[in-house]
Amino acid sequence: MSLDAMNAMSAGTLMEQLGIVYTEVGPDYLCASMPVDHRTVQPAGLLHGGASAALAETLGSMGSVAIAGNKQAVVGIEINANHVRKATSGHVHGKATLLMRSRRLHVWDIRITNDAGETVCISRLTVMVLEPKAE
Repeated sequence: MSLDAMNAMSAGTLMEQLGIVYTEVGPDYLCASMPVDHRTVQPAGLLHGGASAALAETLGSMGSVAIAGNKQAVVGIEINANHVRKATSGHVHGKATLLMRSRRLHVWDIRITNDAGETVCISRLTVMVLEPKAE
């Protein structure tokens, strides 16, 4: 799946609202960026932890979509996120790397960094690959 196709799928979704843009794709990883602005900060002006979690889940889920293709649906079933550094401006950049792949489950490691390359959030996402419905 191309970056253009992935970014086109974001139209009219949370990803578009948060300004998430896919930037690089490989056989076992996917990268995206998200602005730190009025859409993604909490009242104190810091990147909202929920926005980081949304970026992490977006990356892992789309990575699984790219692997599974359009014949199977994928759903996130568990996510955790450790917010280790604040971000107040610029962009954050996420890279999801596939840790484990089976027929029904994918496990992703997602690292989110700021523009200086410093780690902002470390996350892990488990995605379930659903079997296609019998027709």
